[in-house]
Amino acid sequence: MNKTYLQEATQFINQRVHSTATIGLILGSGLGVLADELEEAEVIDYHEIPHFPRSTVEGHKGRLVFGKLEGKSVIAMQGRFHYYEGYPLEQVTFPVRVMQMLGIKQLVVTNAAGGVNENFSAGDLMLITDHINNMGDHPLIGENDPELGERFPDMSQAYAPYLIQHAENCANQLNIGLQKGVYVANTGPSYETPAEIRMLRILGGDAVGMSTVPEVIVANHAKMDVLGLSCISNMAAGILDQPLSHQEVIDTTNRVRDDFITLVKLLIKSFPNEA
Repeated sequence: MNKTYLQEATQFINQRVHSTATIGLILGSGLGVLADELEEAEVIDYHEIPHFPRSTVEGHKGRLVFGKLEGKSVIAMQGRFHYYEGYPLEQVTFPVRVMQMLGIKQLVVTNAAGGVNENFSAGDLMLITDHINNMGDHPLIGENDPELGERFPDMSQAYAPYLIQHAENCANQLNIGLQKGVYVANTGPSYETPAEIRMLRILGGDAVGMSTVPEVIVANHAKMDVLGLSCISNMAAGILDQPLSHQEVIDTTNRVRDDFITLVKLLIKSFPNEA
């Protein structure tokens, strides 16, 4: 991680926004609408921030939004970066490092994912309980800066148990069905083949996507507590006899966005302190 780049990006943001947020949000495909709910919002486009990548995917606005959600100060990434866009994982996770420098202690990571578990349905929301890094790369490869985190971070509880329990309590309170499962990260950008989905199911995967895991690894390295939430936007290849498309992802996230927004709002409103 280039420390100078990190300091320059953080300094630029601090000159534009005086945030006291300790909660961060990363909003995936079709889910960025939640950032529009922030009050007293201050917005910085990614292209304005020194050394920030640019989001190139439909459904990702590419903005950093500062404001209040249910009375809590938050920083929201309205769109993220992906390995398949050509960015190395150090750049994919650069915004998480900036959040670390800005004082974020708890991170909510969301995504749209394909359902691998045959008991799931398109439109389900899934709490991520664990993940499998199937990207063939790792964001912490290279020289380690001990000021950012330890050389060999523990990943045995990559998703904070107390936040998982909090999310389940909130979903029950709202009567919103919530699946739980393991998220598998592939590089993309092609969707998986039916044979690959059968393999991932054997390995213990419940949902598959092309993001999230690099950010979660870096967040754990930075000692953030992480909550992961997937929108099952489609059933993965071979489960249903139909082709897959990004439009289906956007259509499904639009269909369930009210439940998603309602759940995340309650999550944040009653967000517990760090464990």
